[in-house]
Formats: sequence, C-alpha cells, structure tokens
Amino acid sequence: MWKWVGVMMVTTAVAAMTLGCSQQPSGTATVIEDKTYTVTPASLTVKAGIVTGEVKEMKVTERVEKGSGRLVSPAKLTGTLKLTNSSTNQAVRLITGKILYIDVQGQPIKLEEARTEPTIKFATYGAETLDPGKEATQSLNVDFPAEALKAKKLKEIRLELAYIPSPYKEETINFTVAIGGQ
Repeated sequence: MWKWVGVMMVTTAVAAMTLGCSQQPSGTATVIEDKTYTVTPASLTVKAGIVTGEVKEMKVTERVEKGSGRLVSPAKLTGTLKLTNSSTNQAVRLITGKILYIDVQGQPIKLEEARTEPTIKFATYGAETLDPGKEATQSLNVDFPAEALKAKKLKEIRLELAYIPSPYKEETINFTVAIGGQ
C-alpha cells in the first residue's frame, strides 16, 4: 500500500509541474486603432421632391493594426440621416435609400468584392411612413470604397431615395348616439 501511495504522489507532482509550472510563451498583443477621415462638409441639407434630408456628423473610419498599418476592418461611412416630409397634404412611405460614391468624372466608384452595397432600410416598427411635417431619423453605417479614400478621387456622395407619396386627408365624422335609453 505504501508503494501505491508513493506512485500517486510522484504522479501528482509530475502532473503539477507539467501543467501548473510550465512557462507559457508570452505573445505581444496586437493594437488596433481607428483611422478616421473627415468628410467635408460633415453636415448638409438636401431636398428630393417633398422630402427634405439632413445628413449630419459624416465621417469615414477604418480599423488598422498599429505599427504595421495592416487593414483589419475596411472603411465605413457613418453619420445620421434625418428625413422630413415638407408636404402639407401628402404622406410619404419611405421604401429604401441607396448611397452611391461618385468620382471626379461623374462615375460611380465600385465597392470591393465581398462588400455590401450601401443601402438604407426604413421599414422598422411602422416608422417608414411620414405624415406631413413629420420627420424620421436613421443612423448611417455603410461600406465605403477604398478607392474613394485616394486623394481627389471622390467628388460627391449621392443618396437615391425611393418613396411613395399618397394623399393625406383628415376628415371628421359625427354620429348621433344615446346612452341607456335617454
């Protein structure tokens, strides 16, 4: 029995030294930083038919590895889009928005393979309908082409809106009632 206890103690000691005392290789942590590009102007107001749009706080951000400059996450355009129905007698049902990046020759700049076309979906919780004078706010966080980051390549950003205007009417209906046989 003492022999068995001795074997167990030696086995336990070897296991403890192997698992608990072994030196792990120390790796250096990779530092990732955001590289931000300003968009000038950062805010602007535009009009498309009966819809007025205000785009605010626009910027382009990509994530790179500090030191090596290796791209970790491709560029994204972020900001806030506020749409207002400027009509007095039409409601607007917002369908979708599409963002195009236009170069100095007036041609769209293509996104790289495996990147998502920059679209905006408005159909969230019934907020896609704007009555006259009402507004809706939408966050922008869409892919941005690397080609557009080159000096003097990007001329404009185009937002194509798809919406359905419909007549807006408020009418009053009166009806005669009686309560409990009065």
